[in-house]
Amino acid sequence: MDPRAFGAMLHFIYTDSLPHMEEGSRRAMAHHLLVAADRYRLERLKVICEDVLRDFIDTDTAATTLALAEQHGCHRLKERCLRFLKCPGNTKAVMAKDGFDHLMRSCPSLLKEILAKD
Repeated sequence: MDPRAFGAMLHFIYTDSLPHMEEGSRRAMAHHLLVAADRYRLERLKVICEDVLRDFIDTDTAATTLALAEQHGCHRLKERCLRFLKCPGNTKAVMAKDGFDHLMRSCPSLLKEILAKD
């Protein structure tokens, strides 16, 4: 585990709040903390991290965020990613990114959900 994420997790455990995070590192820290929260069953921290990550979904992050959500049982985050991908033009833009290759290798079953029409 990333030492900064471990420190942030301990801060959360003792204070029930996240430490101040620089805007540039907020997404990466939320990613690491979500993994730790799932591993150590810190449900409230997991929900907070999902909320942070939902604000960072764009064509560069959608595929990796969707894989993270699928692997750690984050249903709300997964739904937000799928909604983003279903917007016109977003699917094609995301498919051109390296994160999409990672998504297809780690969670190939999601392809049906991505391509499904509402």
